[in-house]
Amino acid sequence: MKRSLVLGVIVISVVFVSEPKAGQPSTESCIRPYAKNPRYWQYKGVPVLLLGGSKTDHIFLLEDLKEHLDEMVSVGGNYVRNTMSQREGLELKPYKLLSSGKFDLNQWNTTYWNRFSNCLKWCKERDIIIQIEVWDRFDYSQNYWLNSPWRPDSNINYTNKQSGLANDYPAPAWRDRQPFFRTIPGMRGYKKQYDVVRGFQERFVAKMLSYSLKYPNVLYCMNNETSTPVKWGQYWMTFIKNKAAERGVEIYVTDMFDDVWKPQTSAKLRQALDAPGVYAFLDISQVNSRSFNEGQWKNLEWIVQQASRHPRPLNNTKIYSAGETTWGSGTPKDGVERFWRNLIVGSASCRFHRPGGGIGLNDTAKACIKAARKVERFIKFWDIEPHTELLSDRKEDEAYLAAEPGKRYVLYFTDGGSVGLNLKANPPRRTAFLLRWVDIRTGEWGQEEALSGGKVATIRAPDKGGWVAVITRQ
Repeated sequence: MKRSLVLGVIVISVVFVSEPKAGQPSTESCIRPYAKNPRYWQYKGVPVLLLGGSKTDHIFLLEDLKEHLDEMVSVGGNYVRNTMSQREGLELKPYKLLSSGKFDLNQWNTTYWNRFSNCLKWCKERDIIIQIEVWDRFDYSQNYWLNSPWRPDSNINYTNKQSGLANDYPAPAWRDRQPFFRTIPGMRGYKKQYDVVRGFQERFVAKMLSYSLKYPNVLYCMNNETSTPVKWGQYWMTFIKNKAAERGVEIYVTDMFDDVWKPQTSAKLRQALDAPGVYAFLDISQVNSRSFNEGQWKNLEWIVQQASRHPRPLNNTKIYSAGETTWGSGTPKDGVERFWRNLIVGSASCRFHRPGGGIGLNDTAKACIKAARKVERFIKFWDIEPHTELLSDRKEDEAYLAAEPGKRYVLYFTDGGSVGLNLKANPPRRTAFLLRWVDIRTGEWGQEEALSGGKVATIRAPDKGGWVAVITRQ
C-alpha cells in the first residue's frame, strides 16, 4: 500500500495590524494534499514534511513569538499548533473587559486579535504551516471556566437562565458535562436556550476566519482531543468550509478524537475514516499517548491500513513525552520513538507536544528534527513506505524500516542493535549501496558504509541510542 503525506510550511512574523493585509491565496499556493501522494501535504506546489515543536500550544500569545519561530525554523521545523486558547490572563481573552470587571461578548480585545494576526503573518513569512484548533474543552471546565468570558457571571450578555449555562463545571473535561458543546440543534442534550450561546460562538469563529482565510498556510482542527459527539465538530467544519467557499478559498478541516489511542475500537475514528469528504485529513495525535513500543507501531499500522481506502494526510500535532506515566504520556525517550515510528509509517506531520505534555522544542526535539531533515536530503518520506518484513533477526521494537525496495531504505533503530536487511532483489555485481548513519541524539551525521546487493546484509547500529541508517543505491 502506497502512503503519502505532504507537509506544508508556514512562516510566522509579528507585525501589529488591525486586520490582515495579505492577498487572497491562490489554490496552487495553499497547503493541500500532495497530488502524487495524498497522504502527504504540498505547499506552494511542492511536497513538504511537517515537523515541529514549541513551548506552548496557544502560540500566538507568546511574548517572544518571532524568536521562538526562528529557533524552530533554524533546525528545520515548519509546523506549529495554535489553540484559540482562553486560559491566559484576563487581558488576553478575545473579548473586551469592561471597567465593571465583566466582559462584553459584542466587543473584541484588539490585543488578542492583533497577536493572532501577527502569528499568521510571521508563520507565512517563514513558510510555517499553522494548524489551528478552534475549541479546547479544557478551557471550559473546572478552574479555567471560572475565568472564561463565556461564563454567565463573567459577561454582560446573558444570564444563567437565558443561556442555560452554569457558573461552575467542576467535572474534568473528559467527562463531557459542559453544555457549551451541546449548542447545535439535533445534538443529544441540546436546549433552545443554547441558541444565544451558539450565536456568540459563530461570531467568534467568523472573527477568527476574517484573519486566517487570507493566509495559505493554515489547517483547521475543530477540537482538542474531543469526547463530544461528532455532530459538534461537523457543524463547525461545515461553518468554516462555507465561509471559505464564500471567499473562494480552499481549506482543509478535521477533528481530533480522544479515543484514537485505541484506534481499533474508536467509533469516531471509524466514522472519520469512512467520510473523506467531511474529514479532509486525520489528526491521530492520541495514538502518541497510552501506547508504547511495538504496541504503538501496530496501532499506527492499523490506522494507515484503514486510511488506504481513502488516502489523505495523517497529522500528529501532539507527540506526548512529558515523563509522566500515570495516564500514559510516556518519557522523553518514548516521545522520540513515537516521532520516528510516525515518520517510518508514513505520517504527514510530527510535532512534539509542549512541556507539561511533551518535550516542546528542547535540545532532544531539535536533534530529532535536524536528523529527519538530514534523511530528507537523500530520501523523501513520500517516496517510501513501511517494509519491516524485509528485516530479519529483529527483536521486538528493535528496528523499523521504510523503503522503496531496490532503491532506497530508511532503517530506524530505537536503541542500537543489529538486524538483517534483505537486498536479494539486487544482483551484487550490478548494485552497490551507500549507508549513511544519522545520530538521533545529536542530529548529526555518523560514519558511512558500503553495502552490496544480492544478499541479506547485516546492519549494526554504531552504538546504543537512537540511530537512523540512510541507504541509497549508487
